[in-house]
Amino acid sequence: MTPTAIFDGHNDLLSCLWAAGDTEGRAFLDGWEGMISLENCRKGGFAGGFFAIWVPGERSDAPDPMATYRAFPPVSTEKAHRVTLEQAAILIRMSAARPDAIRLCRNVSEIEAARDAGAVAAILHIEGCEGIGAGLDELHVLHGAGLRSIGPVWSRSNIFGHGVPFNFPASPDTGPGLTDAGKRLVTECDRLGVLVDLAHLNEAGFWDVARLSTKPLVSTHSAAHAICPATRNMTDRQLDAMAETGGLVGLNFGVGFLRDDGLKQADMPASQMIRHLDHLIARLGEDGVALGSDFDGTMVPDWMTSAADLPKLVAAMRTADYGEALIEKLCWGNWMGLLARIIGR
Repeated sequence: MTPTAIFDGHNDLLSCLWAAGDTEGRAFLDGWEGMISLENCRKGGFAGGFFAIWVPGERSDAPDPMATYRAFPPVSTEKAHRVTLEQAAILIRMSAARPDAIRLCRNVSEIEAARDAGAVAAILHIEGCEGIGAGLDELHVLHGAGLRSIGPVWSRSNIFGHGVPFNFPASPDTGPGLTDAGKRLVTECDRLGVLVDLAHLNEAGFWDVARLSTKPLVSTHSAAHAICPATRNMTDRQLDAMAETGGLVGLNFGVGFLRDDGLKQADMPASQMIRHLDHLIARLGEDGVALGSDFDGTMVPDWMTSAADLPKLVAAMRTADYGEALIEKLCWGNWMGLLARIIGR
C-alpha cells in the first residue's frame, strides 16, 4: 500500500549533515542513521518539507539538553554568516546533483512537480537569522538562491528580536519583541514572498509580526500551550489571532512540547498527538493545521524512529475517526494552500 503523502513543516537534516562534514549530502542520499534519509522518506511517504538552516552555539555554552529551563547565548555574526551559507550550499548541491531524489523548490508548482517525479520537495528555511545583517543584503542573496521561509530568531536573542527560552510550565511572554531591524525584516519578507515563521519567537515578537505582516500567521513546528504549557507552544489567544489571518500551525513531534508533564521522555502514545491536533483544529479550523515534525532536531516518540514511521501517525488519525479528506489536508493540502498564499503558486 502506498503511504499517504506528507509535507512537513520542519526538519534539521542540513545542520546534521553540516556537523558531520558531509558537504554533498551523501548520507541522505545513500542512507544513514538520521531520521531523514531518502530511503526513510520513500518508505514513510515523506514527500517534502521545510529544510532548516540552524547555526549551533559553542558546545561549552550548551546547557543540559534534558533540563526544563534552557536559555542560549547569542552566536557570533561571523560564524553565523559562514555556517548559513555552508548549510544552504548542501541543499543546493544535492538538488543539482540528484533532482530525481531531492529538489530545491521555490513555489507550489515546483513542489507538486517534485512529488509527481518521486523526488523529495525541499523548501529552504532559516531557523534564526544570525547569518543575515541589519541591511538585509544576505536576505536578498539567499532569496535569489531559493530561500522561501525564515524564523527571525531561534530560542536566543539576535539583532532582530528575542526567542523564547525552553521552559515548562511557563508563558511565552518572556521579554521584549522585535527590534527595529526585525520589523524591517518582516516587512521585506512580506514584499519578497518569504514566509515568516513564529515558532521560536516570544509572545511580544509574535504580536509585533501580527501587527506588521499582511500575510497569514504561521508557526511551522509548535503545539497547543493549553495542553502542554511549554514556552514554545501557542496559546489559545495566539491561535485565535492566527485563525483570523487564515494562518497555520504545523504540529511539532517533540515529546517535550506534547506531554502533559513537559518531560523529554519518549514513551508517549500517538493519542497525545491526536489531542493536540484536536485542540488546534478546534481553534484554527480544518484548513489551519498541518505537521511540523522537527525530525533530526528533537526527541520524538519512541514509536517514531524516523520518517519511515509516519504511517503510524496516519493510522492514529484514522483510529481517531479523522476522515480521509481531513487526513489529506493535515498531511499535504493545508501546507500547499498556505504556501500558495505566501510564496506563490
